[in-house]
Amino acid sequence: MNTCRHEFHEPLLVAALYRFTRFEDCAGLRALLERLCREQGVRGTLLVAAEGINGTIAGTREGITRVLEHIRTLPDCADLDVKLSSASAMPFHRMKVRLKREIVTMGEPDIDPRTNAGTYVEPEEWNALISDPDTIVIDTRNDYEVAVGSFEGAVDPKMASFRDFPEWFRRERKRLLGSGKSPKVAMFCTGGIRCEKSTAFLKQEGIEDVFHLRGGILKYLEAVPEERSLWRGECFVFDQRVTLGHGLAEGTHTLCHACRRPVSADGCDSSLYEAGVSCPACHAERSEEQRASYRERHRQEMFAAVQGRAHVGMVRTERTDDRAD
Repeated sequence: MNTCRHEFHEPLLVAALYRFTRFEDCAGLRALLERLCREQGVRGTLLVAAEGINGTIAGTREGITRVLEHIRTLPDCADLDVKLSSASAMPFHRMKVRLKREIVTMGEPDIDPRTNAGTYVEPEEWNALISDPDTIVIDTRNDYEVAVGSFEGAVDPKMASFRDFPEWFRRERKRLLGSGKSPKVAMFCTGGIRCEKSTAFLKQEGIEDVFHLRGGILKYLEAVPEERSLWRGECFVFDQRVTLGHGLAEGTHTLCHACRRPVSADGCDSSLYEAGVSCPACHAERSEEQRASYRERHRQEMFAAVQGRAHVGMVRTERTDDRAD
């Protein structure tokens, strides 16, 4: 019996999850999780490291429930952080469980979010905090994510990768915080994991009044009504839904399969956009030879789609270090 083949005839559940904890046998955990997810028809990406687990998975409600139940039995994972949303179609091509040095890569080995993270702020209280003129609000996501949407007045570090955050903060610290008493610092990210590390990093750097949004942008968009929201735009997610809006409704962006960046409706109208081949953001980054390869890959994908099968053999450019926030 092929347990890897599943047909989906009901709305799909998407679970974004993470937990900072200590794992001893990461390789054994990887094998167990991969087997369980495949048995349940669950797809997505899970990252496993000595510091914990992080990922986004999708499947039937029963399949996701069984996987989450198992993860919660792992050491110190009973309080696993999970954000649930839905998808009209399976947003992942396959299931991957990867061993990593960090479940979200910052490159600061002495950071321990379990013991030194900032103060959580509930979504319902977030507006008051970031509206305070004595609060500096920092978006800890990458530049292509911020371009899709952010909170009003948030500082954009313009990072290509989360690992750039420590250098950026050390360089900009005096300009941001001044030389006297530091203001409050509020930080946010998609699901909360990057803020666990970034707030712990700031506290290690001597900043005490550090806060972060519990559950991240996804929880805020779910909990705060649109008419009271200070969020502007959509929220990029690392799956085929591309972006989500208020109420976690699927957004309006598409994904450039050459560079994995989100593309707006205006971007799709650009002469530099070609489905499966290039977008305005990456056109100048690729050679004509590369675009020809992408074009052939896209042709094969379209042919497979007409035949009613998924074409998953191609190699895609992925941002694995910052995935599944």
